[in-house]
Amino acid sequence: MTMATDTADSPLTTPANEGGEVAAPPPRPHWLRRLLRDKAAAAAILLLALICLGAVLAPWLAPYDPALNSRAVMKPPSFMQGGVPEHLLGTDGQGRDILSRLLYGSRLTLLIGLVAVGLGGAVGSFIGLLSAFYARLDPWVMRGIDILLSFPAILLGLALVAVMGQGIVPVIIALAVSSVPDCARIARGIAMGVMKQEFIEAGRAVGLSDVTLFQRYLLRNCISSIMIFLSLRFGQIILIGATLSFLGLGAQPPAAELGMMASQGREYLLFAPHIAVIPSVLIFLIVLTANVAGDALRDVLDPRLQT
Repeated sequence: MTMATDTADSPLTTPANEGGEVAAPPPRPHWLRRLLRDKAAAAAILLLALICLGAVLAPWLAPYDPALNSRAVMKPPSFMQGGVPEHLLGTDGQGRDILSRLLYGSRLTLLIGLVAVGLGGAVGSFIGLLSAFYARLDPWVMRGIDILLSFPAILLGLALVAVMGQGIVPVIIALAVSSVPDCARIARGIAMGVMKQEFIEAGRAVGLSDVTLFQRYLLRNCISSIMIFLSLRFGQIILIGATLSFLGLGAQPPAAELGMMASQGREYLLFAPHIAVIPSVLIFLIVLTANVAGDALRDVLDPRLQT
């Protein structure tokens, strides 16, 4: 018996294969070519890739130790008046090289964002899919999700960090927990459409177990749309994480983190604005490129937007 449905009616599903199993939706042809055809998206992806590459290669690219103090205190970038060639982007209030701290700081900021999005997306998506799969659980689960959604993400993060204490791990947990409600609601909405398809009823009719239906049919038909949402959520998580570090609840000295660097530089805004402006600009670029890349990825991969 072949469990399949009309793909014209449901772009999230694919026909059954010869073994009677529904495979995950295949990538749309030439999606990478269509993605790179968008000049803004291509520029955003290239810039984000360069930032990530610099973060990964920070131990080899950084000219100085990010925690090393020097006598060149509050030097402006080398291309400005008063700058020194040894420090391309200048130094902070303790004489530490800003370029080196940017490379290590972006490394930590991106790591926090990726881990938080991965944990929050996995837990939230599982809850949302489970709620759609078992209708009797849906009212109870979604009421709990509605309660969590009533709290602003930054407020929820502040509360969790205040309970667990300062540091990188509490911030990651707080960001992951704040991502769970949004991911759960998105995953549930996608899964509800898949659960109405005929191949789910056909699978139950032939006696497939709930585990098989959940893994092979529901999850595979929802995973692409969930990944698109997580790519858009990444920029928001980076911004919230930087905000928590700016408030002194994230990474602690002498570690380098972009939000903390901006916070330390606010004391020198009047006479050395570059100390706070440069890491703030890098946060802006990471969030902007992540959002632009996520929007472009959604446009080329989400079958509901295809005509």
